[in-house]
Amino acid sequence: MMRVIYVLWLRQLKKYGRSKSRVVGAVGQPLLFLLALGYGLGSVFARAGKGDYIQFLVPGVIVQTILFASIFWGVNILFDRMLGFLKELLVAPVPRLTILLGSVLGGATTGFLQGALVLLVSLAIGFRPYSLPLTLVAFAIMAMLAIGMTSLGAGLGSIIDNMPGFQAVNNFIIFPLYFLSSSLYPLDSAPPALKIIAMFNPLSYAVDALRGTLINQSHYGLATDFAALGITMVALIAFGTVCFRRIQT
Repeated sequence: MMRVIYVLWLRQLKKYGRSKSRVVGAVGQPLLFLLALGYGLGSVFARAGKGDYIQFLVPGVIVQTILFASIFWGVNILFDRMLGFLKELLVAPVPRLTILLGSVLGGATTGFLQGALVLLVSLAIGFRPYSLPLTLVAFAIMAMLAIGMTSLGAGLGSIIDNMPGFQAVNNFIIFPLYFLSSSLYPLDSAPPALKIIAMFNPLSYAVDALRGTLINQSHYGLATDFAALGITMVALIAFGTVCFRRIQT
């Protein structure tokens, strides 16, 4: 079983490594976001007494990168369906859970690597982590988020059988999750209605946890963040597992 998981994990990493456009895009779009918003709104943020906007923004952009990369990984299930590869996997004498686990771990690893790459690039534009030991904890947060979001993408890819539908549903999920979290603005000064929405948005806790570990700023507290992230990850893994078990090829 472990060999099957390893082979499927390695397959995803090789596909990612061979796609140079994905590697470039993983850095290009978040970097543009950081430069446009970080420097464009930095003076406004500073005048409001909130400090350096680049420092505040980097954790949110890392979460954005992992969110987009991980959920859109579900498109691999659609491609494997069309190519007939998934059917060959499902008729093999291997539990479906093993197939899902190997594939999800591969997708989560690529999502995590993209987030780590954005963190590395952000150092070049002035971002400075608060503490090296806490930065290692931030990597654990990124891994939890990547696993949860990849499981969500796998579940969606299992129940949606066409590319336009997959993209439409993904966009419907991704953009509200991102823009209604605390990725771009501090919750302390947000309107009450937005605070309530953010409180029920699991992405808010991922952003808050990264801010707590990378820049020593936390709205909910790390214990609450980890609890919410853990519950979300388990729930999304269960969702992906149920959907994948019911997949029809």
